[in-house]
Amino acid sequence: MLGPLDYVLWCLGVLAEIAVVVCVVRTKSFLRYYSLVFYILCDAIVTSGLFYCVHQYGYSSARYAYFYYYSDSLLTLLLFWAVIQFYLQTFEEMGASKYIGWAAAIMIVTTAIFSYAVVHQNRGNLTGRFVVELGQNLYFVGVVLTYLLWGAILRLRETRMRLIQLVLALGIYFSADAMTYALRNLFPSPSLEYAVLRWIPPIMGVWLPLAWAYTMAKVPEDSRLTPARLMVKAQ
Repeated sequence: MLGPLDYVLWCLGVLAEIAVVVCVVRTKSFLRYYSLVFYILCDAIVTSGLFYCVHQYGYSSARYAYFYYYSDSLLTLLLFWAVIQFYLQTFEEMGASKYIGWAAAIMIVTTAIFSYAVVHQNRGNLTGRFVVELGQNLYFVGVVLTYLLWGAILRLRETRMRLIQLVLALGIYFSADAMTYALRNLFPSPSLEYAVLRWIPPIMGVWLPLAWAYTMAKVPEDSRLTPARLMVKAQ
């Protein structure tokens, strides 16, 4: 069952998500960051569904597990939409928008096909194993896409501070969740799961909207970094 820390993280996450939407609207940036707002709203709906499943069926129930992994994969795909938007902003002066969109779509479809192929030999457990495998691979793709974007930002000497901080927050989020999946596969220990790994996803679920809300509230759209400071930030 849920403990006090679960409720604290849930409340903090909800407040941070509300703050993101408020900051985007207040700064009149909705058209530029609509993918972030849509993701936040969907995440709030999923969080409510997760708590309902926990109270109705229990934390260790199969229904909760299926709902968690399926909804997590869908939310990750929505985050890819945000990543693509960041790519478009980074390359908007080069006229490469069409190619970036096609490349991202092909990568996502390829990831889904690869995940299906990995578990194809075990058809009896296809549904459960596929959704876990898909979630793991999606986070890995998210890490790759985000760090490629960060490399492009450095290469092109992008200096828009708000864009840089939004991308950095997303990179930390993807890295932490991908690491969680990796550790679960390397060390399938119930004690490690309960003591550490169980808490990383909800903590990162608070971190991402909190970091975005802070960036939207404190960093103006037209603020710039000098190239020298950008290199220091990367190190």
